[in-house]
This record gives sequence, C-alpha cells and structure tokens, in this order.
Amino acid sequence: MPDGVVIVGGGQAGFQAAASLRAEGYQEPITLIGDEPHPPYQRPPLSKAFVLGKQNQDQILLRPETYYRDHQIRWIPGERTMAIETCEHRVRLRGGAAIPYDSLVLALGARNRTLPLPGVAYLRTLAEAIEIKQRLEQANDVVIIGGGFIGLEIAASARTLGKSVTVVEVLPRLMARVVAPVVSDFFYRAHVSRGVEVLLNTRVREIRGGDAVLEDGSRRHGDLVVVGVGIVPNTELAAEAGLPVANGICVDEWLRTADERIYAIGDCAVYPSAYARSRVRLESVQNAVDQAVAVAKAIAGKGAPYRAVPWFWSDQFDLRLQMAGLPAGHDQMVVRGEPESGKFSVFYFRQGRLCAVDSVNRPADHLAARKLIASGAPVNPQQAADESFSLKIS
Repeated sequence: MPDGVVIVGGGQAGFQAAASLRAEGYQEPITLIGDEPHPPYQRPPLSKAFVLGKQNQDQILLRPETYYRDHQIRWIPGERTMAIETCEHRVRLRGGAAIPYDSLVLALGARNRTLPLPGVAYLRTLAEAIEIKQRLEQANDVVIIGGGFIGLEIAASARTLGKSVTVVEVLPRLMARVVAPVVSDFFYRAHVSRGVEVLLNTRVREIRGGDAVLEDGSRRHGDLVVVGVGIVPNTELAAEAGLPVANGICVDEWLRTADERIYAIGDCAVYPSAYARSRVRLESVQNAVDQAVAVAKAIAGKGAPYRAVPWFWSDQFDLRLQMAGLPAGHDQMVVRGEPESGKFSVFYFRQGRLCAVDSVNRPADHLAARKLIASGAPVNPQQAADESFSLKIS
C-alpha cells in the first residue's frame, strides 16, 4: 500500500499543499502534522481583525475540522516532528510514532525573533494573538518594539481601540528593509497624524517596572509591550536530516531539496527566484499558497518550475500597502500619483526593466504591476510616472 504524502507544518503552506493535492486528484494517503492544537488558520487577521474583535477564532480557520475528514486528510494536531529518517523514508514524532512517506513536504514556517526583554509579548501564533487581545482589553499604554509590518499593524489596531501607542524603531525609517523612503515617510506621517508616537533611531535598553527604558534613559510606560522584529525560519529539522540550509531550507526551481523525495515550501524555504538576482526566502501568504500549489502539482505528476510573481500586502488603519515583485538591486524608482493624496505607487527599475511596485490605496496599479512583471512587458520610468499612460497590457 502506498505511504502517500506527509506534510510537516499546519500553517497556510501545509494546509494548501494538502488541499491542492486533493484538488489535483491525488488519491493516496495524506497526513498533515501540526504542532499547534488548532486546525490550520489564517495569520494575517491576527494583527488586525482578530485583535479588534471583528473576527473570532472560528472565522479565521482555513477550513472547519470536518473538511479534513471529508477529504480524507489525516490531521495530527499538537504534535512535534522530531526527526526525518531519510533512509527509511519516514518521520519520527515526539510521541515516538513513525510515519512513512513516499513524498515529504516541509512547511515548517518560522518563529519570532526574540529580544532579551522580560514580560513582552510576540505575535506569530493564534495563542499569542489571544494573549495580546486579552491584554489589550485591559491596557491603556502600548509600546511596540519594531516598525515593520507586524509592529505597525498592531500599532494601528491598538490606536483604533483608543490606546496610547508608542512605536520604537531602531532604524532611521519605518519598514526600511522593504519599501522606498517615500513610502516610509508616508506611513510615518499617517501613524503620527492618528496619534501614534513614533520614535526612530531608538532602541529599548530594558523593561523596568512596566516601563520601556530607552537608550537615552527616557521611559515609555507600557501596560503591554509587543515585540515585532522579524522571524527566523525553522530549519533545524531539515539540517539534522542532512539537508542543505542557508537562511532557509535550500530547494531548486521545482521546490525540491537535495533529497528528491522531500520538498520545502513557504517561510522556511529559500529558492531561486526568476525575479531576483539571488536565491530568496519570502514571508508571505501568497508565496506559501503558490508554492504549495506548485508542489502539489509536482507530486501529482503535473509539475513545472516555480515562477509566481511575489506579492505582499499590509493593512494599517484605512491604508492598504500592496507590493509586487522584488526591488532588491533596483537602480531607479519613480512615483506615480501624489503621496499627499493618500493614493500613489512607487515603481522600481533594474537596468531599465520594471522589477517591483509598491502601491498605497491604488489596487489597479498593483494588479497591473503583477501582470507587467510576470509578462516582462516593456514599460519605462517616464511612462510609469505619467498617470495618463495606461498600465494595462493590450
């Protein structure tokens, strides 16, 4: 009897791999192993709708528990995979059970990067979101350490709830690693205008008596202090099995590891992108879903090299930031629209070719950018900056 597919990781990527295998007509056994006790759920609402009380736990589930039974997906919750026994083609669980596989999909995700500060909260899992939601209800003053997507989304949610909010960012601008200065400046002004205190070039030295003590000795009181300073890919299981890792589990353009039976997808995988000059590891729902679909097709015998255009989004207050492509290595950028209007886009070019677009409240630009980047259709900086020029591909 075939052993089928074992998927380690019950997040977006793991769930999508299982669902897509069945959608592709795969008939063999599928086992989905997750280390959390909950069925797979959506992470994006955790920093927004969930903590705001607009969505409850059931509403963020990717599917109800009955889905797994109805689709003959063996779901094992609350279980940690301790080892991959590659020679025997099986995984060993914490409880000692061994589960054999014909193909193994590693959707191991990532974990929070932590700081040596006591009493702070992090947001990655549903359990952490529940804690933050409960603490927010009692808090008056909230301190956010980190001015990236998660930090700013939580800041926006806390401020929407009427809390006093301070964001502390060690770099000279917000979201500095992923967006252009004009976008950073826009979101800085947007948060400040809504009552958020934003401290740039600032580091929290320690937490003392409920206060965040800054490097200059000043303090910001925090009934709740949330840290959002990035994530670390979970690669240990793969490394212990002898699979190559380098800021992620190394895979080829087919998302296969050095072991042809083993694939890696989502936040934990580093792959050769057609839209970058180097291997990349992407942290996004789109990447997790698209890679899961690609792996399911490969296992079902319908595979093709992974070529999806990366795209991302972040909702803060009533602002939606949407990003398409990868701007690394760009040598020119132009702005389409006026930032003062609250609706504009930044087009990035690398050697005259469009490589990425950031859009604020301009969804049409975002959709056009994804098509332009995927097709390689020519558009030059002058055209991109000219709002009278149509971005639609004829």
